[in-house]
Amino acid sequence: MINLFKKISFWLNCARVYSLPITVLNWVVIFIYAIKEEGNIILGILALIGMSLVHMATNLIDDYFDYKILIKDEKFLNSAQNCKCLYLKNNQATVKELKYAIITFLAVAGIIGIVLFFLSGYYVALLAFIGLLVAVFYQKFSISGIGELAVFIAYGPLLYEGTYYVMKREFSFDVLILSVACVFITITVLYAHMLMDFDGDKSSHKTTLCTKLKNKTLALNLLLVFYGLGFLSIAIFAIITNNYFYLLTFSTLPLIIDLYRSLQDFNNDKSNLPKIKFWHYPLDNWDKIKNSTDAPFYFRFFYVRNILIWFLLLVCVGIIIQK
Repeated sequence: MINLFKKISFWLNCARVYSLPITVLNWVVIFIYAIKEEGNIILGILALIGMSLVHMATNLIDDYFDYKILIKDEKFLNSAQNCKCLYLKNNQATVKELKYAIITFLAVAGIIGIVLFFLSGYYVALLAFIGLLVAVFYQKFSISGIGELAVFIAYGPLLYEGTYYVMKREFSFDVLILSVACVFITITVLYAHMLMDFDGDKSSHKTTLCTKLKNKTLALNLLLVFYGLGFLSIAIFAIITNNYFYLLTFSTLPLIIDLYRSLQDFNNDKSNLPKIKFWHYPLDNWDKIKNSTDAPFYFRFFYVRNILIWFLLLVCVGIIIQK
C-alpha cells in the first residue's frame, strides 16, 4: 500500500500537480456562478476531478512527445530547461511507464465522464470528446505554434460551459462571455512558460508562438497583449452584467508590471533570480528549489500563476457580490 501511494505521488508530481490551481480556480469561478443559479454541487465536483485528470494527462502527453524530440540530439537536451522531462532524463521512469500513466489518468477521467453522461445529459459526450482531442493533440498544437488556441478552447468555453452544463443541464451566453474574460489571463501562464523555453524550443526546432516571432523582446511584449485582452474582456463583462466589482481585477496590474520586468531580466540572463518579496508568494517547495539552477525558471512560472490566481479570486468576489 505504501509503495502504491509513493507511485501515485510520483506520477502526480511528474504530471505537474502543482499546476492544478489553474484548472481548479477557473472551475471555482463557474462553480460559484452555477451555484448561485441552483446548480448541482456534486456533479460540479465530479466535473472538476475529471478535468484535473485530463489536465495532468495532457502534461504527461506533452512530456512524451517533447522527450522523443529531445533525445534525438544531445544538444537538444542541454539547451532545454533542466526541469523539462527530468524524470525521464534521470531514469526515474521509462517511456513505457509514462504511457501507462497517461492511459491511467485518461481512463479514470473517462469513467467520470460516463457517470456525468447518464446524470447530466448527452452533451457531456461531445464536451468530453472535445476535451480528449485537445489533450491528445495539444503537443501538436503547441509545436505548430497554436498551443494558445488549444488552451483558449480548453480553459475557456469548454471548461466554463462544460461545468455549467453538467450542473444546470443547459448552456448560457453569459457564461461564454465570462469564459472569454478569464481565459485570456489563463493563457499567460502557458505563454510565459513557452517564453522562458524560447532557447530550448528554438534549438530543438519546436515551433511555438514565441519562436515564430523570432525575437525574445517581441515575444515578451505579446504577453502584455494577452493581459490587455483579458482586462478589456472583464471590463466589458462588468458593463454587460452591470456589476463593476469585477473591476477589482485591475488591482493586479502592478504585479503584472513587476512580472514583465522580471521576464526581461530572464531574457537577458537565465540565471537571474530577483529578491523575493511577500507579493511573490506562494512559491511551491521554494526551500528546496531556491538554490537550484531551475530556481529562476520556477520563480517566474509560480509568479505568473499566482497573478492568475489573484485575478480569478477577484472575479469570484464579483460573482458573490452580484445580486
